[in-house]
Amino acid sequence: METLRHTAESNDTAEYFESYDNLDVHQLMLRDTVRIQAYKNAIFSCTEYFKDKVIMDVGAGTGILSIFCAQAGARVVYAVEASVLANIIPKVAKENNFSAVIRVLNQRVEDVVLPEGAKVDVIVSEWMGFYLLHEGMLDSVLHARDVHMKADGKMFPEIAKLWCAPCSMPELYDFWDDVGGVRMQSVGQIWRQQKSQEPQIVEISGSNLLTDPVNICTLDLRSISSRELESVSGKFVLPASHDGKYQGLCMWFSCVFPCIDDGSHGTVLSTAPTEPPTHWKQAVVMLPHDFTVEEGTPLAWELRLHRSALNSRHYSIEFTELDPEAVKHPLPCMCYMTKCIVLRAFLEQKEGWSEAEAGDEEGEEPDDSCSSGDKADV
Repeated sequence: METLRHTAESNDTAEYFESYDNLDVHQLMLRDTVRIQAYKNAIFSCTEYFKDKVIMDVGAGTGILSIFCAQAGARVVYAVEASVLANIIPKVAKENNFSAVIRVLNQRVEDVVLPEGAKVDVIVSEWMGFYLLHEGMLDSVLHARDVHMKADGKMFPEIAKLWCAPCSMPELYDFWDDVGGVRMQSVGQIWRQQKSQEPQIVEISGSNLLTDPVNICTLDLRSISSRELESVSGKFVLPASHDGKYQGLCMWFSCVFPCIDDGSHGTVLSTAPTEPPTHWKQAVVMLPHDFTVEEGTPLAWELRLHRSALNSRHYSIEFTELDPEAVKHPLPCMCYMTKCIVLRAFLEQKEGWSEAEAGDEEGEEPDDSCSSGDKADV
């Protein structure tokens, strides 16, 4: 059993905002067509939530989401941006003929006081960081919700889910097997030890996931509190879906936006390895060593994310490999352990049993809690 701990750096709010002064960062995000289209589709598919309404864009950046809201018919858009980028937003509003609609507030949202105690109908924000919670901007969004949003207001997005799965990383492991005809695995081992000290932001192929994804937590932004974000954890065990090398734990997130109550589903923004790539890529905790697994091999682990005492915007991550024999298995479990094979056969004979009872899968309707992804236990 091995535990990998990733500890956040020291706290520096000023440095956080200064990092977003760099337009190269924003160009990277603006070039992320998956990100841009998800927000645009979400807003334009729900124009009745925006037409003649008052909107707040928290962390407005260069102002593109504020423009989308104005294009959807908003009466007023409060573009809240604490960095010097606030000086750019009026120029963007002017060139898109929305100077009369978009009102820029160059301050932290925690310091915002709206005129005459006004309340907003919708809060829009792109607050998600690597592995969803990195950067801690969600706290600011929740503050805006609690202070400035109407009781029946809408959050865009309204549900966020964090996912994980064991994975292979051949691009990062196999290189050391042959460097110009020279084996350098000893160097690779040291390199992997160094890289295992913090999550690696890389693109993982969906074919390199070794198990089905598991839901670490679900955040309902309509009701969750900042206190509930202090720590997220769960113990998981799943069978390998195919033969491969277990080399890391891959994390990603998905967000669900509101929809009009006509039976349709809200827009989903997913950063899964099986979906088109985004600038978030995936966050992977690398193992310092790999091992081969066969299809059906039970893989067990514990993952803990807790807010750093040194930096409230970052999370420390603990990843522990567990003994599958010592962990409660989901019901049913598809691994090759005898107890799971016997129980699975029994359940399959029960009238009315279906795969739907197996638990949460990505793409299901969002639930309304911040909870670990543990499924029913054996």
